[in-house]
Amino acid sequence: MKRLHYILTLLSALALCGSLYAQNTNEQPERRSPRARTGERETVKKDTGLPELTVRAQDMNERLTQEIGNARWIRTIYREIDMTKEQNAPLYYPVRPLNHTMNLFSSIFQLLSEGKLPVYEYLDGYEVFDDEHIIDFKKDVLDRAYIYYEEVPVAGEAEPALVINESDIPSADVRAYYVKEAWYFDQNNSVFDVKTLALCPILTTTGDLGEQRLPLFWLPYENIRPYISNTLIMTSDINNAKTFTIDDYFRRRMFDGEIIKTENLLNKTLREYYPEPDSLKLAQQEIEKQLETFQQSLYWQPDSNRITDPKEAKKAAKAAKRAAASTSSSVKKDQPKAAPPAKAEKTSPVRSVRRR
Repeated sequence: MKRLHYILTLLSALALCGSLYAQNTNEQPERRSPRARTGERETVKKDTGLPELTVRAQDMNERLTQEIGNARWIRTIYREIDMTKEQNAPLYYPVRPLNHTMNLFSSIFQLLSEGKLPVYEYLDGYEVFDDEHIIDFKKDVLDRAYIYYEEVPVAGEAEPALVINESDIPSADVRAYYVKEAWYFDQNNSVFDVKTLALCPILTTTGDLGEQRLPLFWLPYENIRPYISNTLIMTSDINNAKTFTIDDYFRRRMFDGEIIKTENLLNKTLREYYPEPDSLKLAQQEIEKQLETFQQSLYWQPDSNRITDPKEAKKAAKAAKRAAASTSSSVKKDQPKAAPPAKAEKTSPVRSVRRR
């Protein structure tokens, strides 16, 4: 009887475990194979034209973020990058996506249309990057810049989807950018470096009043850096290999931008201080010189006159001897020759005492 009781107990336990396993199997969502997930990711990447932001990319972005809150010396500078200059051409071309290659504004516009980037209102004179100044893509970007789009209703969603033709994206008309950067000295690491803070694309429109420049929005650079760090660009007409990214172009400061403003108490631009073109150019050069001088004053500069290498010291000593010898020989040649001693006059012979 005891053995029969044990057998019935074991069978009931097995039946209970089977029912629980079937219930968990029914509650779990349908799993897809890794191949299916990979195919879906490739489809998304193909549709957007930009790589998906992974956890590793987010972690890399946080580690590359330069903290300047504890810096003892900071100077905020605003520059204007002209896309028509040859040095800035890699950020402007191609004006239309070509062979999976996009310029800077095409990448920004694509991310904005997908809702991956928050952008902030452009205010004349100052920038505020908070929730109150986040602008709407449809209202403040498309309608303000007169970019044509279509609204297509989507089943199950209240708001329609925006459909924008690629030819209507004004990537060719964004011919300039405002760049806000901070030159700082980190006393903890003894590092003098530059941090790019934000970008502002400037749209050039042509109308009855001629060409007009329209700053669109402010975009914090740290928000877009994870995406443009994977966007390869061609930087030379001789070497067509795409060895640099857009992030490299900003981080290595390969662009050419003129200073238009420095952060000051009166919040004025350089043009307001120096209305004349010549004086404005001199002011810009003076600011660049001040930054270079400050960087050189932070570190000890070796004396170029002192030679620590023994071989170089011997060579310098031999060169000094040769120079001294050549100098002395030239001095001797230049000196006048001494007159020969005068000959004694002939006199009558004198008899010696011994002979006498």
